[in-house]
Amino acid sequence: MAEARVGVIGGSGFYQMDGLTDADELHVDTPYGEPSSAIVLGTLEGERIAFLSRHAPGHR
Repeated sequence: MAEARVGVIGGSGFYQMDGLTDADELHVDTPYGEPSSAIVLGTLEGERIAFLSRHAPGHR
């Protein structure tokens, strides 16, 4: 399982994390259903980051 030490949840208009390299999408299912978008795992300035856009494009 992929790991990240830092998690970022983006708000309205923040759909991607600029500067993130080696990015992979992680699709998850929770007891509450699927999140608004895939979790993106990548590296930013040498640190593993997990990014989730709170509102997917189109605010779904």
